[in-house]
Amino acid sequence: MNTAAHAVTIVMIEDDEGHARLIEKNLKRAGLFNEVRHFASGTAALHHLLGPGRKQHRPLLVLLDLNLPDMSGTEILTQLKDDPELRLAPVIVLTTTDDEREIRRCYDLGCNVYITKPVNYETFAQAVRQLGLFLAVIQVPPAP
Repeated sequence: MNTAAHAVTIVMIEDDEGHARLIEKNLKRAGLFNEVRHFASGTAALHHLLGPGRKQHRPLLVLLDLNLPDMSGTEILTQLKDDPELRLAPVIVLTTTDDEREIRRCYDLGCNVYITKPVNYETFAQAVRQLGLFLAVIQVPPAP
């Protein structure tokens, strides 16, 4: 893996501490050892992703829970995909919602993968591997 990839972070937006730890464990089991920045609220995550200093925080991958205490994950997804610098960042939605309309809405908004919790490790690892192939072909702009 090139050195630039190591500087790229995974942003996890998940308010449940137990789920967050499980997801981090699954990332390592899937072979991803990038830095994980964990945010328990949408407000904190959006400030990190869209606020001052955002150039240093370019994410490789956003792991997004839909049910957050302060806003919905679809609001965050919309803001990420509306941002010219972040719209290419792959987003995996990890949520307890298996409603077909909600799943379709997330894909329409631009999520790459939708996984229902509790997260099955094999499903998650397969999604990350598929995204790995996807990430290998997209151009990740170098940090200035």
